[in-house]
Amino acid sequence: MADLMADRKVLAGARVVLPTGIVDNGRVIVENGRIAEVTPAGPAAPAGPARPTATPGAPTRHAAPGATGPGATGPGATGRAPAHAEGGGRAAAGAHAAGAPGRPATSGTGPAQAAAEGGASTATGGPHATGAPDRAGLPGGAAGPAGRAEHGGAHEGVVDLTGYWVVPGFVDMHNHGGGGASFTSGTVEEVLRGVHTHRLHGTTTVVASTVTGEMDFLAHRAGELSELAEQGDIAGIHFEGPFISPCRKGAHSEALLRDPDPAEVRKLIDAARGHAKMVTLATELPGGIDSVRLLAEHGVIAAIGHTDATYEQTIEAIDAGATVATHLYNAMPALGHRAPGPIAALLEDERVTVELINDGTHLHPAALELAFHHAGAGRVAFITDAMDAAGFGDGVYHLGPLEVEVRDGVARLVEGGSIAGSTLTLDTAFRRAATIDRLPVESIVRAVSANPAKLLGVYDKVGSLEPGKDADLVVLDGEFTLVGVMRKGEWVVEPQLG
Repeated sequence: MADLMADRKVLAGARVVLPTGIVDNGRVIVENGRIAEVTPAGPAAPAGPARPTATPGAPTRHAAPGATGPGATGPGATGRAPAHAEGGGRAAAGAHAAGAPGRPATSGTGPAQAAAEGGASTATGGPHATGAPDRAGLPGGAAGPAGRAEHGGAHEGVVDLTGYWVVPGFVDMHNHGGGGASFTSGTVEEVLRGVHTHRLHGTTTVVASTVTGEMDFLAHRAGELSELAEQGDIAGIHFEGPFISPCRKGAHSEALLRDPDPAEVRKLIDAARGHAKMVTLATELPGGIDSVRLLAEHGVIAAIGHTDATYEQTIEAIDAGATVATHLYNAMPALGHRAPGPIAALLEDERVTVELINDGTHLHPAALELAFHHAGAGRVAFITDAMDAAGFGDGVYHLGPLEVEVRDGVARLVEGGSIAGSTLTLDTAFRRAATIDRLPVESIVRAVSANPAKLLGVYDKVGSLEPGKDADLVVLDGEFTLVGVMRKGEWVVEPQLG
């Protein structure tokens, strides 16, 4: 009995975001790595829009992001509130606005505050991380006791989180690395460092994405990454390239691109030993539609991306089984009034979930609003598309065989200047969505946790705070700055609440 109690944690007093709504003054009980109980002190608040108070000094709605460049903006419509799945668009500030009652607004010293405008960030100040990487100020060492803990006995600690938010751990289905490590080319130790870097920023479930390479190399890499998936370190493998269009190659080596031959697609699936989760394709290329059908038959997500497809070609791919838009707007034709292209087809079809990179560089806020308005909160997945520099800092890196320079947190190819992934972490995407994009908190949680978990087939374990699921959760302050991360019932970043 004592051993069981030793694994019991109680988080009390927080605003807890559940699939059914927001519980004020909630109580989350964790036992043996799983959520045992979520108890509201009162009735659950209805799942309605929350318009947080913007952080002082933050850009106003539809202000152009600070770091922009070619391809960073997209089509958008101003002056129209998105029709969110939780019951309408941006309602007036009220029930669940930022700055929870009973706690003054904080200055925000966590990683999301440091990176609110889209740059790389490090966990400094409030949170206390355990076993962190060793560069750019990422904290390390053993965690001390959480602040404001009330110990109900030798084996139970009640952490008072009054004035804080508790949300599900983030799920990133498109991530190439971080902490100075590449998921495509790093050693096992480096990949694990990259995974841990993103855990420090709230991503408790991550899919390892590769970039374009030689087929034999990618197949070998899939075998290596599949071992980490079997161990539970990553949630699976995403192949972004080589089956993409040279017209929309982005930061992929054109010399290594190839048409999506179903036999070669099958080779990568087999090499992943059941852990292939998604393949990005330019489905208009020869073999594209047959490859989509192959992926669907094997339970692997067929994602449309790095594509030059027309509207009609995109519809054909969706009908064949494609269900995801890889980083919508980026690396595809712009929305046109005579040639709507893939963007219109992907937004209008209820079978498709659209990925969005909410870093202030890849998308203008109006483009993000347009996606939420047309797709609804149930069909949006926030991703990082992060590369090695995420959580590590500026410098020169490699993305596959291509050299990338990261300056002021923005990654671009040295040759040509194309955006080359991001340095985003999902805590920053969450905070931007709440304080700059002014999205309802419930919608953000769906985009950053529930929706990707459902797509990946892991929603029975992660993606929401429900009894029986893994105790993966994130603690945010009233300004949506990360102060704590728990994975499988253990603190990765232990809140230091003072």
